[in-house]
Amino acid sequence: MKKSNLIVLMLLAAFTINARHSLGANAYEIKVQITGVKDSMCYLANYFGDKQYIQDSIAANANGQFTFKGEEKLPGGIYLIVMPEKRYFEVIVDEDQTFEMKTKYDDPINSMQVTGSDDNTEFYQYLRFVAQKGKEVEPLKVKYESSADENEKEKLKEQINVIDKEVIQYRQKYIAKSPDKLLSQLFKITMEVEIPEAPLNPDGSKDSTFAYKYYKEHFFDNMNLKDNRLVRTPVFHPKIEQYMTKLTPQIPDSIIVSADHIIGQLDPKSENFKYVIWWVTNHYETSKYMGMDAVFVHMAKNYYQPEIAYWVDEAQLFKIQDRAKVLEPILLGKQVKNLSLIDTSGVYQSLYNVKKPYTILYFWDPDCGHCKKVTPLVKQLYEKEKGRGVEVFAVCTEVEMDKWRAYIKENNLEWINVADPDLKNNFRYEFDITSTPQIFLLDKEKKIIAKKIEVETLENILEKELEKGKL
Repeated sequence: MKKSNLIVLMLLAAFTINARHSLGANAYEIKVQITGVKDSMCYLANYFGDKQYIQDSIAANANGQFTFKGEEKLPGGIYLIVMPEKRYFEVIVDEDQTFEMKTKYDDPINSMQVTGSDDNTEFYQYLRFVAQKGKEVEPLKVKYESSADENEKEKLKEQINVIDKEVIQYRQKYIAKSPDKLLSQLFKITMEVEIPEAPLNPDGSKDSTFAYKYYKEHFFDNMNLKDNRLVRTPVFHPKIEQYMTKLTPQIPDSIIVSADHIIGQLDPKSENFKYVIWWVTNHYETSKYMGMDAVFVHMAKNYYQPEIAYWVDEAQLFKIQDRAKVLEPILLGKQVKNLSLIDTSGVYQSLYNVKKPYTILYFWDPDCGHCKKVTPLVKQLYEKEKGRGVEVFAVCTEVEMDKWRAYIKENNLEWINVADPDLKNNFRYEFDITSTPQIFLLDKEKKIIAKKIEVETLENILEKELEKGKL
């Protein structure tokens, strides 16, 4: 029995997921009877990426009978019939869209009877087969884990392997019989990549990275990325996520290469294409790790164009492009734009005139509660490191000069203090200052080493940089 609390009523940003193909009389009609359910709302939901979405709903009658039907054919995929208490069972929806299912609330898999859908008849035969094999293998695994006798463990392992092979053979036989069916595509995805023996290097040693490189290169060999049904199954998203986050080093350049590799294999008119572009963009835009905005900028510039992201409206495209326009000049490694602002005496001070090896570019506001906690920490770090080539260029984001000067004097902030009282500078937009405080660490060429970090992180990074400079 499966239980789920993941049924959600929301849309993925910027595109509609419930695209259907109008076929008039060939609409869907799924008749269901569930013994043990009566006078209760039931739902037809579908997987889409890493979530599930309500597709249809209806109340079961006193006999547990209800019918989902519509005038448009459902996109192929794995759907869920959700019962009271969020219990559910899965349904294959593909070519057969008019069929009947009868089962019991307490045991939907073993009690399932299907009429009019070979896909679901075969699907539930498989589920029952796997459940039976699971019952057979579980006690063997328990004995294996508890046994201290190596001979016994070897025999148990052989028995477990025999059962595992029976499941594999079942899948292989089905794939050979019905290679294009959705269930076959799901079986193929479960097949592990077979890694050959590593070739020898010229010196006779083995390449220790061969297995990883081969596995990553062949990761999608058993997955048809152009099959538009897969995004509506529970296996599509985990494969994409595994490739992007587990097999790919989490540095922007590597992530970008992997994203382009996947997207290049997708049908540009498919839901798979839309989903992968959306997920990669959203995942790395919202990442808590510094520097991942470079992935967002790449995705925005290369994919969120009218001729490519045809499902995104003009207003949303503009927002995405504008966001990328702001972020691109302040990506890690980029040289920031010069700032020329007045100090407390009304004299202009230039960021580029700071000749120290490291500059802490600090955006703050004397009225900001968080700034009042952070500024003393920055001062403490500055006092510790100013003799080792560190300067602070502190930019006040507000325009109340008397309050600014008073705070500087009261707190003995003896670094470079500047402000823009006449709002002649556009630094708030150019440096993406939507809140304060904000800290950037720059090298001697004013290239960004780190940005939007806490003082503790700044101190750790700065210490590493200073130690590196000794080498």
